[in-house]
Amino acid sequence: MSHTDVNVSNQEKEAVWKAFREGKPRRVPVELGTNPRIVLLDPRLNPRGVTFERYMTDPATMIEVQLQHSLYRAQVLNRYCDSPVGLPDRWAVYVDFQNVYEAVFFGAEIQYRADQVPDTRPPYAGNQREAIFELDITRPLSQGLFRRGLEMFGRMVELTRDMAFLDRPVEVTPYFPSGTDGPLTVAMNVHGPEMMADLALDPDYASRLFAWIVDAAILRIRAFRAYWGKPEEGGGLADDSIQLISTPMYRELVMPQHRRYLDTLRPGKPRSIHLCGNATRHFRTIRDELGVTEFDTGFPVDFGRLRRELGPDVLIHGGVEAAMLHGGSPDQVHERARGILLSGIKEGGKFILREANNLPPGVPEENLAAMYRACLDHGRF
Repeated sequence: MSHTDVNVSNQEKEAVWKAFREGKPRRVPVELGTNPRIVLLDPRLNPRGVTFERYMTDPATMIEVQLQHSLYRAQVLNRYCDSPVGLPDRWAVYVDFQNVYEAVFFGAEIQYRADQVPDTRPPYAGNQREAIFELDITRPLSQGLFRRGLEMFGRMVELTRDMAFLDRPVEVTPYFPSGTDGPLTVAMNVHGPEMMADLALDPDYASRLFAWIVDAAILRIRAFRAYWGKPEEGGGLADDSIQLISTPMYRELVMPQHRRYLDTLRPGKPRSIHLCGNATRHFRTIRDELGVTEFDTGFPVDFGRLRRELGPDVLIHGGVEAAMLHGGSPDQVHERARGILLSGIKEGGKFILREANNLPPGVPEENLAAMYRACLDHGRF
């Protein structure tokens, strides 16, 4: 059978997820993480050359691009994962400021570069580093990007009030930036690479900055929860930049703020964390000392070793590296996915196969099919 021969019904996919959720998995589920960048940065899908700047500043363009992304997922990408193929009953669109919103809140300027996702320039480098503590972080909804997000939400609601796309209604999801990219990652965004030197040479400053960033995240998440009438607790956590430091340094300087964030926003609730990059050396510490039982990984990851270290009760998301999915052959992708699935990662039934991490633009469909085919062949329990 060809590595690209896949045909799974929506009923079969739902059965896979149902069994997985009930703790009686039949096979490893496959998910794909995507966002509108796969449209904006792919000339085949964006022949008019719509830019990120236009997308992030014009609500009508944001709606248009997101509908195109959702349609591409529904008709194409979902054929290669365990999401349903076909048009949904209704379309969901949302305010999308990509991954720059925390840095922008602290005063960073958005940088729009050709053929790249938006980025920011550190506003508190060098002798400006103390100025960040002069900001008012207590009123996040009434200032800056978050106020603009609520205004854009209102405009998108107006634009979609009587809108239908392919005879389906369009609804706007409430604007709710409900997580954080993490204290070290945001510190790198606002202070720049000299943050690495400060960790070693001025740990007191680093600790103050991390606490300030987490204070702002907690205040913002609670403010949005109150605005939308939701319970006070809840919030996602990531911190990709911890891949740059040792576990002792992580435990001393960063982990206390991770603990405070989780204890404040997820008391008594299951805990998860997203960590791209080469951070798996920290995972056992994070499991043991923070009570995290779900890890969304990037690359590189030795999945067999990770399962042995974390045991069968921890849920792990991960899979074929984005670079291989983008530039490898179907045979290479299939072999990599097969190796992951046969590494021991399936022990305990808590593994979800996905791209590692977030699907880049222009991935050949044959490669996505090869990863899915490998799971159909080798993902059974």
